[in-house]
Amino acid sequence: MENSPIANVHDLFYYEVMLTQKSAIEWTNLTWNPVTGCTKISAGCDHCYAERFAERFRGVPGHPFEHGFDLVRRPDRLDHPLKTKKSKMIFVNSMSDLFHKEIPWSFVDEVFSTMEKAHWHIFQVLTKRSSRMRDYVRRRYGDAEASPHIWLGASVEDGSKKSRIRHIQDMPASIKFLSVEPLIGPLGAVDLSGIDWVIAGGESGPGHRPMKREWVVEVRDQCVAAKVPFFFKQWGGFRPKSGGRELDGATWDQFPDLESAVE
Repeated sequence: MENSPIANVHDLFYYEVMLTQKSAIEWTNLTWNPVTGCTKISAGCDHCYAERFAERFRGVPGHPFEHGFDLVRRPDRLDHPLKTKKSKMIFVNSMSDLFHKEIPWSFVDEVFSTMEKAHWHIFQVLTKRSSRMRDYVRRRYGDAEASPHIWLGASVEDGSKKSRIRHIQDMPASIKFLSVEPLIGPLGAVDLSGIDWVIAGGESGPGHRPMKREWVVEVRDQCVAAKVPFFFKQWGGFRPKSGGRELDGATWDQFPDLESAVE
């Protein structure tokens, strides 16, 4: 692990998977992985940190990633958020995508049922399969909206994936967000109507693709103009912290209204 971007933090990542340790991700507190593993769907997946981490343990008996990054449902983890009584922000499936086509809707139902029961937490659900998320949320909530404590968002890595933004805008959700990370190309002009939060950041790890300053400034400036909270996660580099987090001399740590999100 010496040359890995997650060198010396094996225990941190191991416990993140099990929802028992603070997350290293700046915009959340904990991670919850009722599913692990995924398959690549677009250029933003090319250097997937989750795949890189999981595959290191393929074949290790008893390890959570004994099967590497193969898609695995983990029903024994479905009740984990209910056991954590203190309010937390929880990133759902940091090591997968809940809306992968091979995950049965019945299992997605169970994940959402847990989130609805654990109303004292904020759940952050992020997908690249945004049309599947939109269709599911429409079926589940109909004319109502997903609760303010369930934040629903899409990853958008460059201007070629802006259709994902439209899918998110078309969902009946109280809090809708975008993760523009890794930002591997210019996003261009974006309609941020109905978007409540934008995260942006550069890629990290071996072979990382540098993020140009003008790309992230363009995103930041559009958020400021539209009065959308903006969170700048990192410049990226070989390690996540390599380039720091300052943008134009400031740290951007804005969030949606947290008080109205949790009952």
